[in-house]
Amino acid sequence: MAPDSRINAAKVVVENHKVIPYTLYMRYAALTKKKLALDRLRPLPPALVKNLDDWYRVELTFTSNAIEGNTLSRRETAVVIESGLTIGGKSLREHLEATNHAKALDLVRTLATKTPATVTEADILSLHQMILRGIDDPNAGRYRSVPVRIAGARVALPNPRKVPELMAEFMAWLSGPHDEHPVALAGEAHFLLVSIHPFTDGNGRAARLLMNLLLLMHGYPPAIIRKEDRLAYLGALETAQLGGAREPYDKLIAKAAERSLDIYLNAAMGKDEVAPRREDRLLKIGEVAKAAGVTVPTIRHWANEGLLTVAELTASGYQLYAPEMIARCQEIHNLKAQRLTLAEIRERLSA
Repeated sequence: MAPDSRINAAKVVVENHKVIPYTLYMRYAALTKKKLALDRLRPLPPALVKNLDDWYRVELTFTSNAIEGNTLSRRETAVVIESGLTIGGKSLREHLEATNHAKALDLVRTLATKTPATVTEADILSLHQMILRGIDDPNAGRYRSVPVRIAGARVALPNPRKVPELMAEFMAWLSGPHDEHPVALAGEAHFLLVSIHPFTDGNGRAARLLMNLLLLMHGYPPAIIRKEDRLAYLGALETAQLGGAREPYDKLIAKAAERSLDIYLNAAMGKDEVAPRREDRLLKIGEVAKAAGVTVPTIRHWANEGLLTVAELTASGYQLYAPEMIARCQEIHNLKAQRLTLAEIRERLSA
């Protein structure tokens, strides 16, 4: 971003007639610095590029589907898309969601040779058609003709009759001139598309694919919205869609882009990946119990009752939890203090 800016008393930056919170401006500046550092290391060895591409193909598929409720683990997702094998106890839909998303990512990498200005409606419809292929063929690659609502959200989505017009406006915006940071542009495209919600299903996956298409077009690695970020991600989206603060959403997207830059930089420089902080990794059951001030059997019991979500099982069968489950434990404590039964608590948490 150009230094054509000024900092006012509220610590915001006015740049090219746009107001950006100062902390977000500095985060974008840090992203630019890391991107330039990565560019200086290019071209990367072909074997390294293939390794990173293969890893991202699994990771992006696993995380994007997990956000939407797919229960395949990371390892199971890799088996499905790399070996074509089926996982016992998992539905056909979950298998198709994995293989479809991986193929859509392949299309994204092909489209990345274009520029944002040349992305067409047909490109977006093709990505969506791949997402729902074999799952909902009548609606795959087609705009919705019925009203929809996001379960558990307060956001009112556009009337289906307005969708074609809104998508035409969106494409006109996307093909127009842009002077914002590439990560800001990708995040904005994601936000606008998911807010139009043009499809009956698969809107989130399509929006994240489009976001990563734009990042790749600008030379950035794809950004991963992690499974453990799900609540923060959906909450930040809803807050912004309801007219609240936009900064939490923009920061979450910027942080996801930065994590990917760090992965690429570490790989390019031959460094081992930095051990993730607790908030960036899944936790063992004992870690959750200690942080929440309860016993391991209590955590296991709450998980069995559906109050806590097990994020992943290790090869040895150990349960791993997202860090957000620590806060969930506090919620359970508070609801138990109101003398609610476990069934009532489960209902409250689901709502």
